[in-house]
Amino acid sequence: MTKTSTLDIDVRFGHCDPAGIVFFPNFHRWMDAASLHFFMQCGVPPWREMTATNGIVGTPLLEHHTRFVKSVTYGQRITISTSIQEWRNKVFLQRHEIRRGEDLICESVETRAFVIRDPQDPQRLRAVPVPADIRAKCE
Repeated sequence: MTKTSTLDIDVRFGHCDPAGIVFFPNFHRWMDAASLHFFMQCGVPPWREMTATNGIVGTPLLEHHTRFVKSVTYGQRITISTSIQEWRNKVFLQRHEIRRGEDLICESVETRAFVIRDPQDPQRLRAVPVPADIRAKCE
């Protein structure tokens, strides 16, 4: 069983296109924020602290699949519910459901990995096995 966190977003005029509909990249920006929020709600320190203790610099997005159901406009509040759908050796699948009240707006599954800087080339990132202590905090 995995934990679920929620993050509320108040949609503003600047989040929308000229038709008054949220511009779709904003959903991905909010889901990225919800990803970090999930880990922090589970007791995982911010990435800058993790970098200092175990070298992990974050969980970059490797792949995402999103299905949009309804539109959203400014003046509305949406809630992002985030959980881990599946743990694998070096990656995990993180699920986001975005709702406006009871209405499903969109749902997404992201593939992410915990990464460190490559010791041979610090400009490159390298995936590492999912840390057991982080996984335990999130289950």
